[in-house]
Amino acid sequence: MSLAAASVRPGAVLADLLPAVTAPRARVRDAALVVGGAALTGVAAQIAVPVPGSPVPVTGQTFAALLVGASLGARRGFLSMALYAVVGVLGVPWFAEAKAGPGGASFGYVLGMLLAVTVVGALARRGGDRGLLRTAGTMLAGEALIYAIGVPYLALSTGMSLSEAVVAGLVPFLVGDALKAVLAMGALPAAWKLAGRKG
Repeated sequence: MSLAAASVRPGAVLADLLPAVTAPRARVRDAALVVGGAALTGVAAQIAVPVPGSPVPVTGQTFAALLVGASLGARRGFLSMALYAVVGVLGVPWFAEAKAGPGGASFGYVLGMLLAVTVVGALARRGGDRGLLRTAGTMLAGEALIYAIGVPYLALSTGMSLSEAVVAGLVPFLVGDALKAVLAMGALPAAWKLAGRKG
């Protein structure tokens, strides 16, 4: 299948544009994408800026995870984040600020990413990554799901009230999340346009 054919096929995500002529090659491609997505998220998590008064830093982790979901689709995106979470729990120090292991104040955001990449990947298969406004909506939906799990987990793990957890684990990140959505608005539709020209 050519890039042009793949790019116009309903339900395609960016990863589907990578050629795989046979089923075994497709499995190898998908495995490499899953591992690569987990590694990208682990590297991005090390871009961390402490937030005064919050145990949760600003990182590139969530942005990378949402890009993985949009680029790989729901199934591969979920597997990629599941690999990231499991390997981190087992001891690889690639959670935010080179941490590893289960628990911790920010682990809820990792759990939230499992749901978020699945939803973002499903939206991308419906064209949610091909236009500026649709991409922004897709990214903001993913970020909302991460907070929906991460903030209550933060409250439970630290003994904060839910309102305190919102102040410490949501409010300081809103401006950064808006910037991430703007970056995605440029990157994902541009990638589709480039793929179309190459096809």
